[in-house]
Amino acid sequence: MRHLSTALAVLAALLVAPAVPAHAAACQSANAALNRPATASTTENGGTPAGNAFDGNAGTRWSSAFADPQWLRVDLDAPQAICKVDLTWEAAYGRDFTIQASPDGDTWSVLKSVTGATGGTASYEVSGSGRYLRVHGTARGTVWGYSLWEVAVHTEGGDLPGGGDLGPNVKVFDPSMPASAVQAEIDQIFRQQEAAQFGTGRYALMFKPGSYPVNVNTGFYTSVHGLGRNPDDVTVKGVSVDAGWFGGNATQNFWRSTENLAVDPYDGTNRWAVAQAAPFRRMHIRGGLNLAPTGYGWASGGYIADSKIDGTVGPYSQQQWYTRDSTVGGWTNGVWNMTFSGVEGAPANSFPEPRYTTLATTPISREKPYLYLDGTGYRVFVPAKRTNARGTTWANGPTPGTSLPLTGFYVAKPGVTAATLNQALAQGLNLLFTPGVYHLDRTIDVNRPDTVVMGLGLATLVPTGGVTAMRVADVDGVRLAGILIDAGPVSSPVLLEIGRPGTHTDHAANPISLQDVFVRVGGQFAGKAGTGMAVHADDTLIDHTWIWRADHGEGVGWDVNPADVGLRVNGDDVLATGLFVEHFKKYNVEWYGERGRTIFFQNELPYDPPSQAAWMNGTVKGYAAYKVADSVNVHEGWGMGSYCVFTTDASIQVDRGFETPVKPGVRFHSLLVVSLGGKGRYNHVVNDTGGPAHGPETIPATVTTYP
Repeated sequence: MRHLSTALAVLAALLVAPAVPAHAAACQSANAALNRPATASTTENGGTPAGNAFDGNAGTRWSSAFADPQWLRVDLDAPQAICKVDLTWEAAYGRDFTIQASPDGDTWSVLKSVTGATGGTASYEVSGSGRYLRVHGTARGTVWGYSLWEVAVHTEGGDLPGGGDLGPNVKVFDPSMPASAVQAEIDQIFRQQEAAQFGTGRYALMFKPGSYPVNVNTGFYTSVHGLGRNPDDVTVKGVSVDAGWFGGNATQNFWRSTENLAVDPYDGTNRWAVAQAAPFRRMHIRGGLNLAPTGYGWASGGYIADSKIDGTVGPYSQQQWYTRDSTVGGWTNGVWNMTFSGVEGAPANSFPEPRYTTLATTPISREKPYLYLDGTGYRVFVPAKRTNARGTTWANGPTPGTSLPLTGFYVAKPGVTAATLNQALAQGLNLLFTPGVYHLDRTIDVNRPDTVVMGLGLATLVPTGGVTAMRVADVDGVRLAGILIDAGPVSSPVLLEIGRPGTHTDHAANPISLQDVFVRVGGQFAGKAGTGMAVHADDTLIDHTWIWRADHGEGVGWDVNPADVGLRVNGDDVLATGLFVEHFKKYNVEWYGERGRTIFFQNELPYDPPSQAAWMNGTVKGYAAYKVADSVNVHEGWGMGSYCVFTTDASIQVDRGFETPVKPGVRFHSLLVVSLGGKGRYNHVVNDTGGPAHGPETIPATVTTYP
């Protein structure tokens, strides 16, 4: 009985003992408020806006008017469990204040009441939740206003893991695999993707170091990667694109890529007959390279960078092409616009006949980040910036730069939410999008300097509800690479935004770079947008982009897939190398920043203005393809072409292809405009100089230098 009584007593004690609390979620070190939208009751002056308190810069501040009460508010993008708030006051501090949270920006609850504060830096542990956080001051500590250098907000949550597998649509090949099995899988994917111009399939084909006696036919939304540290670590017999699916016409061979491998062609020449958005990077062709389709049908490419072609490059029927920082054994011809910068073996500058525009070096360049194998583990290599570059980065040894472990990346797969992606970024992870289509109900906010966001297999981001797909803060060194942004059915004011409007920060030492970042409005469905891409950050590098309002496919029409402007540049010292922008309803490019430069520009004006009356810019007929604002004093461009083909009304005219202020610092080299088959007319090339271009002969009107 004694033992039973003891047991009953123990059981009773257990029944009345307090439950052991569950492990509390960790308070994360990341600042959830960094570069988030902010507002305030007042500002002391234009140099102390609310956003300064959330920009991560200890040298900028928000300050208020000299009165009580005042408040400062930040939008955290989504409801968050808030666990700590750090305040860094300037000399003008708050003595009495509350820290508040709200689900909607209207109804507020107090997380912390503070009285008798003495300024400086202080951290407050709090408990509560909300989308909005507010510091509400009721009594100042000085005769001045309230002034905060920085506010950091910390939230609860377990850390997301970095690294992991690359998903089912990344196919990794090993040289020990039978060549027939490797070829069979490549061919099966190609059969699916060859004509899937607006399909949803996305694939990345990756080759571990070694040799493969295979030909990699490359269809839509397929990226081909060598996983060595350098191109010659992987060798295949071909990485090929032709145009049999479209009757020998290569003008729609979009959205595919190859990088970081060598090709030892079966017959001595590799064929890469592509159009826009089909980059050819870090390739070594041990032979010749043919850029035209079988039969020499029409072609409208293209882009090569950081590559070596031992033999001759034959563009043949390619209308235009841009080659950067490469080595070629020769170049056979030019149709309308062949532009080279930093290319060893390039033909001499001779525009307008032959139509070669050649710069000895590229003023600033930085190659695209790439995935590679280090032993058995994946890493991402981030190449260093170069100035006055010429030739490949790997000519004299491995490409200089920084190697990052895959464990430093959140490996995203289709179905992930934008909230989770933002959590990963706030946690300090980079982003790697595996092949697929991602629907975003809120903006992806890239706020941390040196963040890498890259996609495999043309990973596609589709904003829903009219949000901006991605926004990059005005910070150093962010790299975006290898993604396609596809406008959703509800109009977004802008699809991709770089930097903060009105902010000018020197990023020259470590610029933001965009490489193989593509934007699409319509084609798969009736997408809508105001502006495709807006660049506010100074010193941004735009290296190969195609910003396209669809002229064919589904959801296409003047009022069906509306978008006014392709690219708007407000930042100073922005450099675009390989800029393709097409079919927007107003200016395809608007440039407001100072000292901007563009090396190679390709454009088609919108096909579908319903009439001349519907396409007027005041009293001016139509909109120029490339507009430099009247306020700009310094700007320069090389190798730039615009084409028209007004399919709805062939009588439509556009007064000028390029529109610029006439100032000594604004200069252009090698300009041309072409009316395709006489469907429309350019009255002038640039301002009131050059032209006209019209008639069925499809002969360009050119201006060699302007002014």
